[in-house]
Amino acid sequence: MNLKNLSKYILILITLIGAIGEGYAQSSITVTGTVTDKEKLPLIGVGIGGKSGRGTQTNVEGKFTLTATEGELLTFSYIGYNTIQLPAKAIMNVVLEENAVMLEAVQVVDVGYGTMRKSDLTGAISSVSAKDLRQGVITSAEQLLQGKVAGLTVVQPSGDPTQGSSLRLRGGTSLSASNSPLIVVDGIPGVDMNTVQPNEILSIDVLKDASAAAIYGSRGANGVIIVTTNRENAGKSMNYNGYVAVGNVAKNLDLLSANQWRAYVRENNISGAIDYGADTNWQEELQRTAVSNSHNISFTNGGKEGGYRASISYLNSEGVIKTSALNRLSGNLSAHQKALNNRLKLEASVFANRDNYNPVDIGIYERAYNLNPTLPVMQNGAYTQIGGTNSNNPVEVLMNRQDDQTRKRLLGFAKAEIDIIEGLKGVVNTSYEYNSQQGRFFWPSYSFNGQTDKGYARRSTGDYTNSQVEAYLTYDKVFDNIHRFNVTGGYSYLINTYEGYGAERRGFDSDLFGYNNLAAGSDFRMGDVYSYKGEAKLISFFGRVNYVLKDKYMLTGTLRRDGSSRFGDNHKWGLFPAVSAAWRISEESFLANSKDWLNNLKLRIGYGITGNQDGIGEYKSLSLMGTGGGAYYDQATDSWKQSYSITQNPNPNLKWESTAQTNVGVDLSIFNRFNLTVDAYIKKTSDLLYTYDVPQPPYLYDKMLANVGDLTNKGIEFTLGASIMKTSDFTWNANLVLAHNKQKIDKLSNDIYQTDAISSGNLHGLTGMTGVYTQIIKEGYPVGTFWGPKFLGFDENGKFLFEKDETGAVINQYLGNVQPKLTTGFAMYFAYKDFDLNVAANGMFGQKILNAQALNISYPGRLPGYNVLDSWLDKGYITEGPIFSDYWIEKGNFLRLQSLTLGYNLPVKNAWFHRIRLYATGENLFVITNYTGIDPEVNISGLKSPGIDKSVGEAKDGDNYYYPRSRTFSFGLNLSF
Repeated sequence: MNLKNLSKYILILITLIGAIGEGYAQSSITVTGTVTDKEKLPLIGVGIGGKSGRGTQTNVEGKFTLTATEGELLTFSYIGYNTIQLPAKAIMNVVLEENAVMLEAVQVVDVGYGTMRKSDLTGAISSVSAKDLRQGVITSAEQLLQGKVAGLTVVQPSGDPTQGSSLRLRGGTSLSASNSPLIVVDGIPGVDMNTVQPNEILSIDVLKDASAAAIYGSRGANGVIIVTTNRENAGKSMNYNGYVAVGNVAKNLDLLSANQWRAYVRENNISGAIDYGADTNWQEELQRTAVSNSHNISFTNGGKEGGYRASISYLNSEGVIKTSALNRLSGNLSAHQKALNNRLKLEASVFANRDNYNPVDIGIYERAYNLNPTLPVMQNGAYTQIGGTNSNNPVEVLMNRQDDQTRKRLLGFAKAEIDIIEGLKGVVNTSYEYNSQQGRFFWPSYSFNGQTDKGYARRSTGDYTNSQVEAYLTYDKVFDNIHRFNVTGGYSYLINTYEGYGAERRGFDSDLFGYNNLAAGSDFRMGDVYSYKGEAKLISFFGRVNYVLKDKYMLTGTLRRDGSSRFGDNHKWGLFPAVSAAWRISEESFLANSKDWLNNLKLRIGYGITGNQDGIGEYKSLSLMGTGGGAYYDQATDSWKQSYSITQNPNPNLKWESTAQTNVGVDLSIFNRFNLTVDAYIKKTSDLLYTYDVPQPPYLYDKMLANVGDLTNKGIEFTLGASIMKTSDFTWNANLVLAHNKQKIDKLSNDIYQTDAISSGNLHGLTGMTGVYTQIIKEGYPVGTFWGPKFLGFDENGKFLFEKDETGAVINQYLGNVQPKLTTGFAMYFAYKDFDLNVAANGMFGQKILNAQALNISYPGRLPGYNVLDSWLDKGYITEGPIFSDYWIEKGNFLRLQSLTLGYNLPVKNAWFHRIRLYATGENLFVITNYTGIDPEVNISGLKSPGIDKSVGEAKDGDNYYYPRSRTFSFGLNLSF
């Protein structure tokens, strides 16, 4: 080869290299973009890589930068989301979609003093994320969970915005103690759930069975609800959430109108009936269109080494009854910081809120049902008044009174976590909770109820503090990628203190002071001033071991030892063990060919013992003296003095109620679309607390609180989640929860403390019902059992016929019970492009309700002086009443369309907003039921009157009453900056 040819070849080679280089330079680009979820929220740590081998991750704002070849396929992968591949281009904004099955496996669940992957759980634990919580106008945090967790019954027995809801998990476990689950907020047990506002909740985990709840020992018998808040959000953001809502009464009692009353009087030639000439609907005169609004602003600035979050919320919720309202201002501030090369993490949070609210006098309902519809509300500029029992003007009662209540809540905690060595972490958590209640009440002298006393004023205050410190160690270790251990051990110290005082006066010469100058009242009486204080301590040691083998076999053991000042001298300490195991059958080799459709199949079994000490109270095991013995004259001082006597017997054997629970569960996921969880359980509660009658002598007092009874709950629960359809533009998801529980009292007496049965469900305050009890607590039956005469029909004179024995005496017998046989919740989510629709419903089936309001206002003696139900005109053959029997007991089945929300995400194409969402929500749109009362969702908790729709009467002893439920429409806006 000569030099000329060589030069030619070199020139050709150089040209080719240049062309290749030029082509490479043209195809190599810098890719920038953002990765978000379908809610347009940034995803942190998304893995991005291409065939060239280059790779990166998104930062705290979901952004990334990567050098790639134009058109090269880039892979975007993130735990819990579907992996996608897209051709590289200069600007890429990528949206990842959740994979329900993957999320189910990697979801982190709070199990108390630590977290676990949901795939590793051995106990019965249900989790609800913020996006799945109930929507609408929320005035108490308990309402968020209604219809969301199988086995958790959330009853909102009233539309009163100032009242909360009752919680019951897997049936009640006590006769005299609380049946509500223990609430844990950000690791702080025993917290008022309403301390945290709904907008701040990230997730809620519900520990159902004893194997999961035993880590909380003597406070876990009713289950545990763990609330986790938004205190560690990453990235920078500012958000606004707000709505305006309008509500009206959904349903009233159908009473006789003025024209119907006149027609009845005329057709029956009733003498003495007075037609006052008006046409008054007394229920509607008490009501209004309620306008409410809520606003929340939050700020977040978080990174890898620290950050903060702050929010402030305002809620003004009017009630549909005039003067009733709830005004709430709340805020929280959370911060966290890492140090010592990220080995030390410090965290602090403060939650605070203040409620100003105005409850109503529940006596107005009975007055509204009683009054003649021809009577005007006002005459000659004054409220109309007529004589008669419970016949004073309800509008006057409502408007001429001041009832101003203030409730303050504060929760603050500081937490330190340090990585001691690899896998070993130490945690110290200190917290302080403060709840305060102030009451202010005034009847002016010109009011109907204040005339006799020349005005009446009352002030009261009560403070509650909960201070605790907890320290524990956790050790996580994986051996040979086969064995995974998690060990937790710790100590807890808790001190509760409560105190308060109150005063009242009568006889005011001027109404100008209201309740602000009690000294201006000239009439004071014994008992007008009072004060109190109490304290309790709880010391605990706890430990838990989790072991996972090959991601297939799981074993958990828990032990807690509690010492309480509430317990008697002979039982100061209690031990609460639990053990549970799980087997992921789907990971076995014999199911290897099922991977294309079987995603998860896990069998769980657990047993544990938990306790309930809420029924004991402070100093209940000691001998106490009180001022119940009246007064005596002291000659030495020439004055009357208060006498003291024994008011409580000592009981050194007093202890917690103990609940042993066995749970068997199955978790199933198939076709990457359907998730099913089934749990069956048996709960046996022993040493039930109740106050028994005891003889004098040998006892100095005639009653004694003692541990005697046994009670059993058995049930089964189903939770079904389905991703029915998922395309690029359309999503359809559904969730269904079902639960059945059966309760039975097994034992009420022993050799020392005995009772055949306990009467409950009194109808005191209803006409002719003084001393009448409708329920019984009896061995072999559940709490809330109706007991009384069985209705057979009417005789020719319109009198009730009841089943009798051979002597002719009416037989009192079982008439049903208030416990629902089935509770359910149902939710659907639809999304089409930028539109979304949420539908939620809940229901209860199989329970009985005593329609005490119909019993009280459906008898012939009421007309013409009082009003009656319109339906009574068809029952004019009834000639006597009121008489309690199962004639007035109805099926309480219902299914309520709880909420329906339609939302729209506006396309955002500017630097101002990250997200703009508009939505409209309708609540309580309809109820499917055959119950003839106003609403079948009545209180089923407690012993006094569960399942009794008693919206009439004085209800001074805490009986049920009904505040009309509203049908509400709200319009909201969500902004992310």
